[in-house]
Amino acid sequence: MSDRNPLFAQHSFLKFWATRVSTTMANQMLMVAVGWQMYDLTHSAFDLGLVGLAQFAPALLLTLVVGQVADRYDRRYVLAICLAGQALVALMLIWASFAGWISREHILFASVALGTTKAFQMPTQQALTPQLVPAGLLPRALAFASSGAQFAIIAGPAAGGFVYVAGAGVVYSLCTFLILLGLLFLAGVKLEQQPVRAREPVTTRSLLAGIRFIWQRKPVLGAISLDLFSVLLGGATALLPIYARDILHTGPWGLGFLRAAPAVGAFLMSIWLTRHPIERAAGKTMFAAVALYGVSTLIFGLSTNFMLSLLMLALSGVGDMISVVIRQSLVQLETPDDMRGRVSAVNSVFIGASNQLGEFESGVTAAAWGAVASVVVGGVGTLAVVAIWMKLFPELVRREKLVAGGH
Repeated sequence: MSDRNPLFAQHSFLKFWATRVSTTMANQMLMVAVGWQMYDLTHSAFDLGLVGLAQFAPALLLTLVVGQVADRYDRRYVLAICLAGQALVALMLIWASFAGWISREHILFASVALGTTKAFQMPTQQALTPQLVPAGLLPRALAFASSGAQFAIIAGPAAGGFVYVAGAGVVYSLCTFLILLGLLFLAGVKLEQQPVRAREPVTTRSLLAGIRFIWQRKPVLGAISLDLFSVLLGGATALLPIYARDILHTGPWGLGFLRAAPAVGAFLMSIWLTRHPIERAAGKTMFAAVALYGVSTLIFGLSTNFMLSLLMLALSGVGDMISVVIRQSLVQLETPDDMRGRVSAVNSVFIGASNQLGEFESGVTAAAWGAVASVVVGGVGTLAVVAIWMKLFPELVRREKLVAGGH
């Protein structure tokens, strides 16, 4: 294995990486098209927030079920079923858009369906990654996987914004193709060793095992909850259609660039982390990264300049990427394989709460106070969370290394 590119010898991991890139790009294009189409239909910040809530609710309701599924069945097959479901949703959106009968209710239904597939996809995907690389390569693999995902998050919204000029149905058609391409890559993923699947009875204790595991490990609990509350308060994704149209005065192409900007910063940082993994002061680095996220969100909220807004969103992506790699490494390295599905399911709810529920929170506060006030208050709230969490989780602040037992 080459010292320079040790991940290139992990062929199944690379195929899985290609699956994630293709399907993440499809998902990002879907979100641009769904958001713009909803705002076109209703001109309502509250309805934009409802799209986020509709995607989050299934993840919350299915938390205990999806973890059991990921720990009991072959994760590749579970992931394949999730992607097939997303392709069916995209096909429904194609039909509704080209036929001209799409409505607010159809978009919300599609959002619930996508949220249901993602509820199973996210923990399964997270739990599958450590099965494809040696433990020593995991932080680097997570950074490399994130770089691919962030590339897709850059290209997806930009492509979605430009293609939307030809119509929402065209965007949904391209999404369907990319999801099917991801399924093709996934078919080539092989596991060197099949893990022993959980065979204990499905009891209340086994269902709650993931929650109990995280609660008992304070650095992991601190890292996950820090990400939850900072992004819940500081996220501005749901309001980007409003910023694009009403504050920065651009069209769908501008929305595409705005949605892609955080991913540009995250992509560049993930490339750096792939070559220079975090080896010390992991806790302090994570808190500094979240503080950067809060400050950049605050400045974005006040900006009326398109280029400054893009820069601030890119910086928010830098901070978020550092936080994501540290959090995911802590969770995966400290969790045994037979628990990864349940722990990842709980982690996914936190991620979903911070993203989709954060979009709902943004929509509600924007409807009440206006978009600018909503984003500015969120940025200030993120900085407050950083200060409070440093007091609540001193062990996380002192954490030096990402590996289990690393202090």
